[in-house]
Amino acid sequence: MNSPSDFQARFHIGETPTLHFVATEDEQKLSQDLQARLEESIRQAEKHREVIAAAEANRAAADRLEQLKKAERGLHQYARESGIEMVRAGQAALDGIIDSAAEGKPDFTKLAELTAIETRNRHTGRALERLVEHLIPLAQIAQLREDAQDLVTRARAIESVAQERAERVLGQLRDAVSEEMVLPVDMSKGVAGALLAHASGLKKRAVQEAENADRMEKSYTAREEKNR
Repeated sequence: MNSPSDFQARFHIGETPTLHFVATEDEQKLSQDLQARLEESIRQAEKHREVIAAAEANRAAADRLEQLKKAERGLHQYARESGIEMVRAGQAALDGIIDSAAEGKPDFTKLAELTAIETRNRHTGRALERLVEHLIPLAQIAQLREDAQDLVTRARAIESVAQERAERVLGQLRDAVSEEMVLPVDMSKGVAGALLAHASGLKKRAVQEAENADRMEKSYTAREEKNR
């Protein structure tokens, strides 16, 4: 392993026909520098217009799903409270009928309150059913697909940045190639290679999210066909 600053003092073509240049022989510093350049390049990729748009669409889908889950929690809470209220109103209505009947004429006016509570409770159940069986599953599918698209878009932007870096490095090496005709370059160990590896990881996650969405959609469709 040679650094550009001191390779001439130790280099003999007969003994070392293959050279390996690094910015520094301090492996820790080299690793830290690589990580810093990688993070900067990723930030650069995330500024691409299509990446920003995909991220916003993903956030919107996630927000929609969270709002639906919040609505579900609120309706469950209301259903519990309404059930207690319905029991109380039912007892009050019956007591009113009994007490008024003792005076000669049964009074059913308190049944109106009980009927209103029952109506609200019934529609609460219907709203919960729609949320749980339709709206939330569809929102989950949509969010998974947006997440997959976000990951793929980021991966492509990172690959574009990696390509730009590789072309810039190769451009700097053209003079050396013109002198010796052949100059092997292993880009996998540099920033460009690290960017491609990161992009590959994002694509794998995107595939997993898309597959999860497909499974959920298949299950939802099968259930809907069965209920028809």
